[in-house]
Amino acid sequence: MIYRFGKFTVDEEKVELRRDDAVVPVEPQVFALLALLIANRDRMVSKTEIIEKIWDGRFISDAALSSRVKSARQAVGDNGRDQRWIKTVHGKGFRFVGDDVVEGGTASPATRDEAETAAPAREGRPSIAVLPFRLVGAAGPYAGVADALPHELISALSRLRWLFVIARGSSFRFRGAEPDIREVGAALGVRYVISGVVEVVGERITVTVDLADARNGGVLWGDVFSGRVDDVHEIRSRIVASVIAALEVHIPQNEAREASITAPDHLDAWAAYHLGLQHLYRFNKSDNGAATAMFERAISREPDFARAHAGLSSTHFQNAFLHYNDDLAAERTAARRAAEKAIELDPLDPFANFAMGRVSWVEQDPAAGINWLDRAVTLSPNYAQGVYAQAWADTVSGRGDGGADGIDLALALSPLDPFRYAMLGVRAFTRAMAGDEAGAARWANEAARSPGAHVLIAAIAVALNDIAGDEKLAVQWAENARSRFPGLTRADFFGAFPFADGDMRRQIDKALQKHGFA
Repeated sequence: MIYRFGKFTVDEEKVELRRDDAVVPVEPQVFALLALLIANRDRMVSKTEIIEKIWDGRFISDAALSSRVKSARQAVGDNGRDQRWIKTVHGKGFRFVGDDVVEGGTASPATRDEAETAAPAREGRPSIAVLPFRLVGAAGPYAGVADALPHELISALSRLRWLFVIARGSSFRFRGAEPDIREVGAALGVRYVISGVVEVVGERITVTVDLADARNGGVLWGDVFSGRVDDVHEIRSRIVASVIAALEVHIPQNEAREASITAPDHLDAWAAYHLGLQHLYRFNKSDNGAATAMFERAISREPDFARAHAGLSSTHFQNAFLHYNDDLAAERTAARRAAEKAIELDPLDPFANFAMGRVSWVEQDPAAGINWLDRAVTLSPNYAQGVYAQAWADTVSGRGDGGADGIDLALALSPLDPFRYAMLGVRAFTRAMAGDEAGAARWANEAARSPGAHVLIAAIAVALNDIAGDEKLAVQWAENARSRFPGLTRADFFGAFPFADGDMRRQIDKALQKHGFA
């Protein structure tokens, strides 16, 4: 993304700040801070979020943060007195306040104008077309893969109830030379297009898959899959799983970006829903409140929108899980009521079942939600967040060894998932339960340093580092946790992670008590 304001240009791809045509030298963290504030200029960015995004959640002093903010101001000709571009919200965070920011990509203005007219209007749920893949090389008996793969993708994507999928009879009309994605979008009335190339050379087959935005032809995600032609059926399964997992992450992110530049009064239900997801996955109280407002807006515009009710359930779940509000009982009740409404409206939606299954976590009975989480994964086997939640419930409930296998699958399905920090936390627990204390601590540290990781993930790092005998890291993570939640207790931890009675629970309890958590 490229942002222009005043005489300055911030080019994220080149990691470059320019004043007119001259490059302004800035440190990487200063550039990242400036880009973060501009990208979220519609709101204040809290100190906690800045630390999570720029420093991966590592503990830093207020002086270090202030130093980076000062450098960012100096780079754009601002200062703490005038605050022309970067405003301090005392004790809370910072906000970029320039009102003339122009946002764009690398395309020329003419190309961008053409894309605007060619692409379909962004109203209603996201829509997608899967084109026949282009065949390169002498494929012989494997030539049919170029049609078989997109056909399988269409069948699998049709199970995603939040996505409108164009039928094969229409999308397969775009066969032959590489089509113009924007023309496909305009002809079929879709927002997204999946295309691919199948290349067979000797005993090897390589498949390249791209997900593009039909509005501008830009590629949102792409991957390359290869192997022996004898393994073509395994490759096909891997591609289908990877594409579905990628869509669950990248389409909502793109929808949220589009919605963020739409006036709030003009947001339709789906745009409000996707903007709500963007706020939901920032995992802080302020954004969770914004997510609640967006989901409520979506429901007011479309009362039977099951996923908006599931999203609303998730905000109340987060309020109870992270103790954002004092009335935890009310939040638990609201989470259950919204999840039940989502199930009533669409019992086959994986997200609705996911939301229903998680309600039991904050009701201190994770085993009661396992059937709902199992159902979410049955409905959509490649739904990474459902697989993660299922593994989490298996782990804390002591239900067999499914947690380790499940969390490995979730991470493979969605390596960039907003819940990645939580997935890594579950992996850490599964390693601890397997007796690999050093491995458990290593994964706990990675989880706690991941973007979006909340304070309870730091508490996991406290416990598992202590169990592994790394007193220094345990102390550091304890300080980090207390700086973010001074009143955090062992009861808070086990309220969020209700481990079944056993050795694991006792070891965690002992470690947290040792490090001062009452």
